[in-house]
Amino acid sequence: MFSKLVNNSESDDGDTDDITLQSKKNPNKLKYITLSLLTILIYYFFSISLTFYNRHLFVTYKYPLSITIIHLILKFVLSALIRHLLNLIEYIRKGPNYKKRVLLNWNLFSTRIIPNSLASAADIGLSNWSLQYITITLYTMSKSTVILFIFFFSIIFKLEKWRRSIIGVILCIAFGLFLFTYHSTEFHLFGFSLVLIASFMAGLRWTLAQAITQKHEIGLANPIDMIYHVQPFMILCLLPLALYVEGVPIVTTDKFFRSDDYSEISKNVLWIILGALLGFLLEASELLVVTFTSSLTLSISGIFKEICIVYLAVTLNHNKLNPMNTTGLVICLIGISIHCVIKARNETRPMKTDKVKTIRRKKSPNRKGNYTKLENTSDNEDNFMMDSRDGESIQLR
Repeated sequence: MFSKLVNNSESDDGDTDDITLQSKKNPNKLKYITLSLLTILIYYFFSISLTFYNRHLFVTYKYPLSITIIHLILKFVLSALIRHLLNLIEYIRKGPNYKKRVLLNWNLFSTRIIPNSLASAADIGLSNWSLQYITITLYTMSKSTVILFIFFFSIIFKLEKWRRSIIGVILCIAFGLFLFTYHSTEFHLFGFSLVLIASFMAGLRWTLAQAITQKHEIGLANPIDMIYHVQPFMILCLLPLALYVEGVPIVTTDKFFRSDDYSEISKNVLWIILGALLGFLLEASELLVVTFTSSLTLSISGIFKEICIVYLAVTLNHNKLNPMNTTGLVICLIGISIHCVIKARNETRPMKTDKVKTIRRKKSPNRKGNYTKLENTSDNEDNFMMDSRDGESIQLR
């Protein structure tokens, strides 16, 4: 956002004059910080809880893809019920003329939702699959590379600019990851490959999610609406792979369909429902962080969360780290931290004179404040506001 004009010099012809706008501080900064911290803490709780839950679940029940599909179905049903409840509340409050929850048309669904659903399905499905083969410690550090993939896709979608400093960060994290996995007694190549592919798809997933949720014209800023639209195609994407890999084993297992112990079946079903609930709350909290903060905030908060997970995994699960693995862990975290510091410095750098918004105002003899945007010298694509002389607020895009 940009504040009121700071320079209003009349041009030579007397018909137009340039108006320069500079950035405006957020008047609700304390409220913004409080809400951001709250959403991040909620994200921490559900992310750490679900990581350890999934590790236990997929070691006990070796059907990660099938269980993930059940989770997705339950999350879709839960989001649909919440949307229906919200519609009912709006109807009670405002009567028949209430505004219904957004429902995207096929054009928006095919161009915006389906790509995100495909990336989300690959991210969640492969991540859960990898936990069957690797430890939480290796999973956490491998998944931390998602920050680099987010940056990569942000460059492709022109949300970020390429900087030479990022090369050093990439090499630092890659070297640290190599040391962390080198000669690890619990290293599993297939599981490691799964989580790296999942990290790549997660980078695409969250880049697309940010573009969707922060574009108010689409109307999916509410995480419940986003989950409702994304889940169905995620299910369709994972279903063929789950049938191919786990179709026969899950039908013939004595833990579900062939079991005669109804108490055992009930316990297994409750475990799966608990995972679906945790997954729903985690996805909602992740979307809140992406919607109300930025990728920088998500990156910085992710570093601390990863340290917590690694510490808990080593302490509770007795995962082993040799000195070389520990060195790799430290180098990875240093590389990620450097990336976040560089990004923070670039985002908080004072605005240069060639980066401010400049518009040209056409004078009107009959009405004050008749502004027409003729020129924009800024490379920043953000919208900004301008106050006309008669007090009218005008948003320029």
